[in-house]
Amino acid sequence: MEDDFGTNPAPVDHDSELAEETLDSSLAPVAAPGEGYIILAATPIGNMGDASARLIAWLGAADIVAAEDTRRLHRLVTSLGVKVGGQIVSYHEHNEAAKTPELLAQVQSGKTLLMVTDAGMPSVSDPGFRLVGAAVEAGVKVTSAPGPSAVLTALALSGLPTDRFCFEGFLPRKAGERASRLHELALEKRTMVFFEAPHRLEAMLRALHTAFGPSRPGAVCRELTKTYEEVIRRPLSGLLEWAEQSQIRGEIAIVVGGAPEADLGTVEDHVAAVNELIGQGMRLKEAVAVISHDVHVSKRDLYSAVLAARG
Repeated sequence: MEDDFGTNPAPVDHDSELAEETLDSSLAPVAAPGEGYIILAATPIGNMGDASARLIAWLGAADIVAAEDTRRLHRLVTSLGVKVGGQIVSYHEHNEAAKTPELLAQVQSGKTLLMVTDAGMPSVSDPGFRLVGAAVEAGVKVTSAPGPSAVLTALALSGLPTDRFCFEGFLPRKAGERASRLHELALEKRTMVFFEAPHRLEAMLRALHTAFGPSRPGAVCRELTKTYEEVIRRPLSGLLEWAEQSQIRGEIAIVVGGAPEADLGTVEDHVAAVNELIGQGMRLKEAVAVISHDVHVSKRDLYSAVLAARG
């Protein structure tokens, strides 16, 4: 097969590549002698077969391995048959503020630091963001060994539009704060991805049902890549009914379709809304500004329509 330039690509000696036992240049960024750097490495979200060759190589080669949970790191390396070659450091949400300067200082002294979390990509709803921010500010090199992602896996399996999406992580636990956040997202047109704990899923789906309406399409993705992987694709009313009747366990991601395009009508259709705000004591220009922002129509056109309706 020819490549894009119309020439035959050079043959690759795969046997020679597989025989290479040391950490070759394809697994490491280019660095000056004595220059340290940070590697963010994705870990399996369930199936250990998804561990990348680069993750495995770095577990053995990095000077320092910063892990969200050292016990889970031990289970990971045991499953993979890998021996960690460097120092293991606990790095999680409760100590990252204190640990970040220490780790950064070691990297600046020339050491390589591998950052891993319990599952998926560091800094995505997991520790790592603070470390990356500090490294960028200090001019320290940061690279990644990409791999499994619960966000992208759930999105791909949901059957919902993937061309535009946003990740919202965990919603607030308190009902009032959660309702306020969902109110802000009610008109979001992109597909949304959330995380939730199994014992809070029913309450979350009920809040989604209230905020977005019963017919909004969604998907609950449970135990992704594991033996009992399950994806339930239904409108929010159906997902809530399923949750009410099920004993839910495992890691969960929820995908919800974006808001449908609304029929905004003409500016004349919104005159009554402006007059209602005026009746509540708001000045004409302020009322026009509020309604024009909410329904995405021209302030000038709406102002003229209100005056025209008054005769």
